[in-house]
Amino acid sequence: MKRRTARERAMQALYQMDIASELDPKTAIENTLEETEESSEFLELLVTGCTEHKEEIDQLIGANLENWKLDRVGTVDRNILRVAVYEMKYMNDIPDSVSINEAIEVAKVFGDEESRRFINGVLSKVKETI
Repeated sequence: MKRRTARERAMQALYQMDIASELDPKTAIENTLEETEESSEFLELLVTGCTEHKEEIDQLIGANLENWKLDRVGTVDRNILRVAVYEMKYMNDIPDSVSINEAIEVAKVFGDEESRRFINGVLSKVKETI
């Protein structure tokens, strides 16, 4: 599985966990996979990492939102941000610029017209604070 696909699946798994709070990471990951697709170590790391560090990640995102509260951010955008912030804060082998670019690419697929600019703006601020 390519890393971009893993990021997309991670966002989808986190989205499901936001909607159905009793859903565990393993089940959420399985729900995102296509019939012939297998999970990857990177996908599992993203989902479990975002889950384990959710409070810290959300705090960091919230501190970098202008005139917004995190719970008002759309579920798709919020989870794209979580994946990217997790990468930026906890995965030192991935340059921040790559995490930001990948988040924007995922937003092009799953977000709306404003998602790309919003995500780019928030992540650029997060990058400055990390």
